Amino acid sequence: MPTLLSWLGKTDLDNMSQDSSAAIASIALKHEQPFEQILILANAWDEKWHQYEEWLKRRLATLSRPTEVKIVRAHINSPIDYPSIGREADKYIGKLANESDQLFINLTSGTPAMTALSVVLGKAKENVHFVQATPDNKLIYAEIDVDFSRVYNKSAAHQAADRATKVPKPQAGFEKLISESSKMQQVVTTASNYAKAEVPVLILGETGTGKEVMANAIHQSSFRANQPFKIVNCGALPENLVDSILFGHVKGAFTGAQKDHKGLFESADGGTLFLDEVGELKPDTQVKLLRALQQGEITRVGDNQTRTVDVRIIAATHRNLINMVDTGEFREDLFYRLAIGVIELPPLRERNEDIAALAQHLLAEINDNFKQLSGFKSKKISENGIKFIESQAWPGNIRELWSTLHRAVLTTESAEIGADTLKNSVIKRQSIAETESISLSYGDSVDVNFLIEKYKKKYVLAALKASGYKLTEATKMLGLNNHQTLKSWMEKLNIELPK
Repeated sequence: MPTLLSWLGKTDLDNMSQDSSAAIASIALKHEQPFEQILILANAWDEKWHQYEEWLKRRLATLSRPTEVKIVRAHINSPIDYPSIGREADKYIGKLANESDQLFINLTSGTPAMTALSVVLGKAKENVHFVQATPDNKLIYAEIDVDFSRVYNKSAAHQAADRATKVPKPQAGFEKLISESSKMQQVVTTASNYAKAEVPVLILGETGTGKEVMANAIHQSSFRANQPFKIVNCGALPENLVDSILFGHVKGAFTGAQKDHKGLFESADGGTLFLDEVGELKPDTQVKLLRALQQGEITRVGDNQTRTVDVRIIAATHRNLINMVDTGEFREDLFYRLAIGVIELPPLRERNEDIAALAQHLLAEINDNFKQLSGFKSKKISENGIKFIESQAWPGNIRELWSTLHRAVLTTESAEIGADTLKNSVIKRQSIAETESISLSYGDSVDVNFLIEKYKKKYVLAALKASGYKLTEATKMLGLNNHQTLKSWMEKLNIELPK
C-alpha cells in the first residue's frame, strides 16, 4: 500500500476548525487507493498537532480508511531555510521510499522552499509520485518530466566547458602570482611599483603569457582595488560600435540607440580599464583614447556634453607597437602616453623554475572546474609528467599548457597524469616555418656557414630538451635518418648530454 508524505500548512489547520478539508485531508480522502500511513512534517503550531491527527483519523474512518496518521517535528531553521529543509526532507523521503511500494508527496501544503526541495529529492526515487489539491479539493497528479540528474550534469558540463575555453582565474594581487624564476620576480617587483604609482601601464608579451592576470594583479594591488575593473578586447570590438562601447552614446545617436548608454570609460570611473590587444584600435579611436588619457574627458556618441572620468588605463598587446609607430599604424603620442610603465612578460620557455608550480596550480583549477561532473575523479601529475612539462618549449605559453592539461585530464582514466598521457595531449606542429623574409643589398656579405651552424645548434638543443634527452626521439624530431648522424652533429657542435 502507498504512503503519503506532506508538510503541514496553516490552511490545513484553519479548515480543520471548520470541519472542512484542505490539501492533506483532500488527498487522504480522495486518493484512489487508501494510504497505509500519512506522515506530516511540521515545525510550528505544536498545540494543534494531536487535534489534527485525531480529526483526520476520524474523517478517514467514516470512509472505512483506517490509516496511521502522524505529525513529526522537522528540525528546520525557518520555513525558507533551504539547507535545513533539504536535510529533513531527504531523511524522510529516503526512509519512506525504501519502506513503501509507492510514496506520494503533497506539493500543495508548505512553503515554496519545501515544495521545491521535495520535488528535487523525490525525483531521485523511482517510486515517488507527486500530488496536489486544488482550492475546490480536486486532485492533480503532477507529471514532472524532468531528469534532474541529467539537467544538473549538463549544466555542470556546460560550466566546466565555459571555464576551459577561458584563461585561468585571475589571482588577486602579486602575492599569489607564481614567480620562482628570477625573470618573473623582476617583473613582479616592477609591476608592484607601477601599481602604487597609478601611472598607465603597457603590458607586452607573447600570446598566452598571462597579460590579463598581470593587469588584474596591478589593479588589486593599487589604491583602486575596491573600484571597478573593466576589461575589453580591442580586437573584438565591432568597427561601427567601438566608440559607443568605449565612450557611450545618447538616445537617438544612431539606429537602434533607444536609450542613453554608459560606455566602458564611465563604467570604470574611479577604477581601472584594461585594454587588451590595444594595437588593434583604428586611428580615429586612438585619437579619442589619447584625449581621454590627456584630459580625463570623454564625449558620448551623438552628444555635445563632455564628461569627466577618472580611469586608470592598463593596456596590453602581443604586437610590436614600436614598429607600428614607425609604419604609422599606431600614434606615437598615444604610445608614449600608454608606455609610462612598461612590463614585458617572459614566455614560459624562459620561466623554467615556475613551470612545475604553475602546472600544479592550473591542474588544481581544472579539477575544481570539473568536480561537479558525475563520476569525475580529480587527477594529479606524476613526477615524470612534471619532468616532461618542464622539458617542453610551450610556444603557446600558459594558454597552451592550460589546454594541454585539460586534454590530459579528460583522456586518461588514471588518477595520475604521466609523461605518456601528456605526450599524447600536446598538439604537434608539423613544421616550423620561417616567417621573416631575407633581403641583401649588392656588396653585403654574410657568413652562411656560421649561421647554419648557429641555428643547427639551437634546434639540436631544443630537440634534445623536448625529447627528454632521448637520442632516438630527438632524431625523429629533427628529421634525421639515424641517431648516429645526430651524435656526429653533437660532437661537432660541442653538445654534451646532461649527467
